[in-house]
Amino acid sequence: MCGIVAYTGHKEAYPIIIKGLKRLEYRGYDSTGVALLNGGLNVYKKKGKVSDLEAHLKDVHLAGNIGIGHTRWATHGAPNDVNAHPHYSSDKKLAIIHNGIIENYSVIKQDLINKGHIFLSETDSEVLIHFIEDIQVHANCSLEEAVRLALQKVVGAYAIVIMSEDNPRRLIAARKGSPLVIGVGKDEYFLASDATPIIEYTKEVIYLDDHHIAVIANNHLSIKSLEDIPIIPYVHTLELELESIEKGGYEHFMLKEIFEQPKSVKDSMRGRINAHKGHILLGGLREYINKLTQAQRIIILGCGTSWHAGLVAEYVFEELARIPVEVEYASEFRYRNPIINEGDVVIAISQSGETADTLAAIELAKSKGAIIFGVCNVVGSSIPRATHAGAYTHAGPEIGVASTKAFTAQVTVLTMMAIVVAKTKGTISDSLYRELLYALEAIPDQIQKTLNNHSQIKYISSIFRDARNFLYLGRGYNFPVALEGALKLKEISYIHAEGYPAAEMKHGPIALIDEEMPVVFIATQDSSYEKVVSNIQEVRARKGRVIAVVTEGDKLIKQMAEFVIEIPATHEALVPLLSVIPLQLLSYYIAVMRGCNVDQPRNLAKSVTVE
Repeated sequence: MCGIVAYTGHKEAYPIIIKGLKRLEYRGYDSTGVALLNGGLNVYKKKGKVSDLEAHLKDVHLAGNIGIGHTRWATHGAPNDVNAHPHYSSDKKLAIIHNGIIENYSVIKQDLINKGHIFLSETDSEVLIHFIEDIQVHANCSLEEAVRLALQKVVGAYAIVIMSEDNPRRLIAARKGSPLVIGVGKDEYFLASDATPIIEYTKEVIYLDDHHIAVIANNHLSIKSLEDIPIIPYVHTLELELESIEKGGYEHFMLKEIFEQPKSVKDSMRGRINAHKGHILLGGLREYINKLTQAQRIIILGCGTSWHAGLVAEYVFEELARIPVEVEYASEFRYRNPIINEGDVVIAISQSGETADTLAAIELAKSKGAIIFGVCNVVGSSIPRATHAGAYTHAGPEIGVASTKAFTAQVTVLTMMAIVVAKTKGTISDSLYRELLYALEAIPDQIQKTLNNHSQIKYISSIFRDARNFLYLGRGYNFPVALEGALKLKEISYIHAEGYPAAEMKHGPIALIDEEMPVVFIATQDSSYEKVVSNIQEVRARKGRVIAVVTEGDKLIKQMAEFVIEIPATHEALVPLLSVIPLQLLSYYIAVMRGCNVDQPRNLAKSVTVE
């Protein structure tokens, strides 16, 4: 991991690559570098941010029409100048950038050391380019053939781009399990981990598939499989707009994306729901709707925030469609020999559509005969292509590492899926069906109303900015929201926070409560309301400081809590779409007040493409 940019054409490569790396900063990284053909194959790299590399190169001659660039999120070896990408081959005639992990690199490395290779870094990526070089020399073959032979022998995940001093008009790229996009311009080509560095130059892109190798030579692109079979590429037209990946006047991408949620939720419903006509349709499910309605069990897979969205969906599917649901961490599911029966359906959730653990879990479930539905945000990403059917969330690009609008978009789409299944099965009445559709259509405006309270939430944040711990408690539909609220605070402010079902407080966490412990209750007026009120009283009795998210007009909790944040009333199944908003803002403002890098929190990557 984490970001790849490359260019070949008639323009100066360095400015394009540097700007592209800045576009990819949201993915998270700790070092960066570029390689250019300018009087030889020259590699320049630096620990730190892209700006640090720019400063390092301010007096360096950087001309050249072909180059590669990388932002690294450390896996093998510490984040430093030496371990940063690109990496040279032994003779310094080749350079590589690599996302992913080569799992058998240590065996390959030892064999190469025995042959006299000397390694400068601790990375698996340097081993890979030495391996390719060694094959090319000893097999006396072309670089393209050496890449193909090497990739047949490595185990792991990769997206790579290689350039050669001996072939100054050639780039070779390949992928397996890590995304790579090729932008097609006029007599020029762009390569990147996603489309954000490409969009201002061209909207014509090719999504490279697993086990495919692309060769760009003399402004001509050819693609082959690892078995040396020619592939006819399919050119997609991007719908992404440049404005959507700019901050648009906001201080941070995260704040922009929090405030985009009225639009992103509406866009996720656009063309799919019409309450007045009693109409809801998810076209991606049409072919497999019978599989969903007849499912004996639904297994939902996700990681991080997507897992929390799956927990909300568990409540919604079981309540409305009366289908048993299990929500699994994709990273655990793939390793525990899961039991999948005929009639089971798997729903895989991923913002990026590239999450390595979720992709691996999908392949495992498919091998056992499951029908797989995907819920993703990125068109053309790997998970939608690996699933039988599914639905895009249409949240738009999410640049902030801590997911916000992707969560509400995922919950929106999953809720619509549950309503479609429930209506088809006949497990909800016509009146409830209509009620849910009208309530869903009202959600974007209600989110906006909740966002209008940002000044109050900012003030509350100023009170608790120096807290060392937080506890988030909720019941029913709001339990996953408690988990998500705690995760957001941990991710961007580095404050330790835990989410629990409110009833579990007495089974351990209550021991932590004292006069310095902020406790956030999601205490909306629903079927668990009175129980949550009792939990609030228990915290107050132990001098805990209570922040409560309540339904508009609540008077009882207002008398009990130190701080109260109101959200509009809605159907109980839709409350998470509103109750999560104040928690996102609380995390954001606390993090900013603590001087944290909100958009690029330490140690985190946006798209986790390795285990």
